[in-house]
Amino acid sequence: MAERDNRRDRRDSREETPEFADRLVAINRVSKTVKGGKRFGFAALVVVGDQRGRVGFGKGKAKEVPEAIRKATEQAKRSLIRVPLRDGRTLHHDTHGRHGAGKVVMRTAVPGTGIIAGGPMRAVFEMLGVQDVVAKSLGSANPYNMIRATIDGLKRESSPRMVAQRRGKKVAEILKKPETDGSTETAATAEA
Repeated sequence: MAERDNRRDRRDSREETPEFADRLVAINRVSKTVKGGKRFGFAALVVVGDQRGRVGFGKGKAKEVPEAIRKATEQAKRSLIRVPLRDGRTLHHDTHGRHGAGKVVMRTAVPGTGIIAGGPMRAVFEMLGVQDVVAKSLGSANPYNMIRATIDGLKRESSPRMVAQRRGKKVAEILKKPETDGSTETAATAEA
């Protein structure tokens, strides 16, 4: 019994802290045809993130819009993923993602570029906390597929620390630039 109360207290404390920002991406009116006519409901697509490297998305359906948004937000909080960011502002490397007919390409950008991305992708980057990125959607314009493709691409993102750990090396060894021979430099200067 005490264990259940502790879990409930932890859950309540999590809900009280508004550490997550959320963005409503799409809302659709859906209908179900029944014997007496049509029953209308609403489907919501929400992206949630802490703007420090965690992001998730969720969808919810209900008879009323606020209830659909609430359901979508709860599902998004349960599906959070962590994405490593370079300097807390951009991606570590260029990547791509796809889901169904949705294809996206995401590229790193220099400081001051801003978020160059369309609709649903922009919402994901803003909730993730990315400040500089260039992204392009090449396939479907369906917001559900675009967000899933973007999340797929972000899951492929890896930091130098993760690569070094996987290879059993130090981060400095991974980031070290390959040394060039002095012969190529002397040949180039001799021609000039």
